[in-house]
Amino acid sequence: MFRMLFLMLVLLAGLIAGPYLSGKQGYVLIQTANTNYELSLVTLVVFFVIAMAIVYVIEWVVRKFFRLSNSTYGWFSRRKRVKAQKQTLQGLIKMDEGNYSKAEKLIGKNAKHSDEPILNFIKAAEAAQQHGDDFNANKYLMEATELAGTDNLAVELARTRILLLQNKLPAARSSVDSLLVMANKNSEVLKLAVEIYKKSKAYQALDDILPTIESSNMYSLKEFTALQQDVENGLLDEVMNEEGSDGLLAWWEEQPRKRHNDNYVRIGLIQRLIDCNDHESAYDLTVETLKRLDSDSEFNPALLAQITRLQVSDSSKLIKLLQKRMKATEDTLGCCTYRALGYLYVRDADFTKAAEAFKQVVANKDKIEPNDITMATYVFEQVGERDLAKQLRDEMLKSAMAIDIVKTDKEKNSDTLLLEQDKN
Repeated sequence: MFRMLFLMLVLLAGLIAGPYLSGKQGYVLIQTANTNYELSLVTLVVFFVIAMAIVYVIEWVVRKFFRLSNSTYGWFSRRKRVKAQKQTLQGLIKMDEGNYSKAEKLIGKNAKHSDEPILNFIKAAEAAQQHGDDFNANKYLMEATELAGTDNLAVELARTRILLLQNKLPAARSSVDSLLVMANKNSEVLKLAVEIYKKSKAYQALDDILPTIESSNMYSLKEFTALQQDVENGLLDEVMNEEGSDGLLAWWEEQPRKRHNDNYVRIGLIQRLIDCNDHESAYDLTVETLKRLDSDSEFNPALLAQITRLQVSDSSKLIKLLQKRMKATEDTLGCCTYRALGYLYVRDADFTKAAEAFKQVVANKDKIEPNDITMATYVFEQVGERDLAKQLRDEMLKSAMAIDIVKTDKEKNSDTLLLEQDKN
């Protein structure tokens, strides 16, 4: 607009000044090496205006051409973007349907033209891995890394998940270690770390992140307690297998106060000390733990079960504690306490008291255990109560025969069903 106005003003100036200069035009000399050009002033102005008009027309044509090219490029880009979005949606649907091969092709085909190409490459990698194509899965991850850089959390999470699916536990362990440095409070990182550490039996590494997991509230109290107990069992088994009872005792001394107050760990340690044949250390810890437990504690049955395994020369202190505990116990726990006392009396060769304890045990038919009848029969024979021992032996035989009959009936029913299926 401004240029057209400028040209109009120049022409208007020429029309006005032309008559005035008609008799006083003079001339303009343009001299080159071989030629001289003589022009009047008016002719020069008109030539200048025409030249400017030609320049402006050429500029307009060029600008129009490039604008058209840009519009064409934009149209193709929009078309590719719309197509990529459509294919991405179809690919995600195929993933939900379980058709991972088709999903990979749809999501990865125009990934670079989608709104979020990084996410497309990640999903394509996951789809490729799901149908066992490790090569393409790694290729898509490399393309995602090139776009996002090495510090992109989403890409590294996907890489770690795929390494886990490929069962490359050492590489997955290294990858999740890096993720914990990058984002140690991220719930997805923590869940992945739990899964990888449990599969690779890296219980110490898992134990180190338990406080972070607890503070993140990513598990319910019941789920976290189960995870914590799995870790503690893993740590105890690892130390026992590598260093024996001395290692277990040294490990216990190094634990923080919170773990020393954990009765589940105490009972687990007692169990493993007995497994290592260190009954004296297990006995001392059992006495200490029994003093700490309330009469209604949920850990009483587990501790009493370990007491039946103890074999020490002098168990008088433990017997006194159990006798005192008997006055404040319920029926269920009372049976467990009588059982523990019975085994301790037998190992002290006090069969009279052992017989009284086992009479209380066998009186609770619904709470009796297989080994109880064998031990009770032995005790009753030692104190001369052979009729009672014979009665228990007969009951044990009838119970065994009843179990065999039930098994036989089940096998017959199973064979009948198989024959009917063959006939059909």
